[in-house]
Amino acid sequence: MSNCTTKSPLRKPVVLMPMGAQERAGHDYQVMTKKYMRPLVEHACCTPVLVPSCFGSDDIEQYLSMADGIYLTGAGSNIDPALYGQDNLTPEKTQDQDRDRFDLPLIHAALGLGLPLFVICRGMQELNVALGGDLHQKLYAIPDMLEHREDYGASVEQQYADVHKVKIVPGTWFAGLMQATEISVNSLHGQGIKTLGCGLEALAHAEDGLIEALHLPHYKQFSLGVQWHPEWQAAHNPYSIRMFSAFGDACRQRLAGSLQRQNKF
Repeated sequence: MSNCTTKSPLRKPVVLMPMGAQERAGHDYQVMTKKYMRPLVEHACCTPVLVPSCFGSDDIEQYLSMADGIYLTGAGSNIDPALYGQDNLTPEKTQDQDRDRFDLPLIHAALGLGLPLFVICRGMQELNVALGGDLHQKLYAIPDMLEHREDYGASVEQQYADVHKVKIVPGTWFAGLMQATEISVNSLHGQGIKTLGCGLEALAHAEDGLIEALHLPHYKQFSLGVQWHPEWQAAHNPYSIRMFSAFGDACRQRLAGSLQRQNKF
């Protein structure tokens, strides 16, 4: 159930959601899965604006001129490893270089403007790469690491079931938001953070030590990246609701500040 009737700004905050490439029956599509949009609408109480990433980055400033927040989602594609100085060790996996070329400059521009930023799975990895970090391309080939990938032979409900715990860094704002020291999460990724990018700081770790949540503590705006998928059936998960609500509140605060500045002129 949406709690958005309790929110009453002059308008809802606008949140940009870059889309990704998908090929279907010989046609190129730009897509965004409904499961990512639903909690943004129902729990963050924001208006999603879907942005094509296939036409280059020339119009980023124009897109940002209408934005109160940025939300980068997961996807089936991997980031081009050349962007973090590695050879491609997973040639069997699809890439989406158009999204790479759009999202990385979008991240830098959004941070410079002070826009709230919420990034999930691939989006969290993009944030890390944009800030100079790198990735493990094959977590499943590293000794003593958990199996973080989904079972492709299982049902969707089984794939998105909670499969491991993450320990939240004590004393952080994220621990306060979650009201917990440890939570159970789903896991659907073969890659993960290896070296943190400049300015990033871990907020949670998996049982094998992998970074599962992060933020930018030296930036004033809201920033949160998580490696799991809080969007999945978010209405039934209090931790997901808290994350999306906090992001929505940050976007409303950004909108209110923008409207206040406009009213001065």
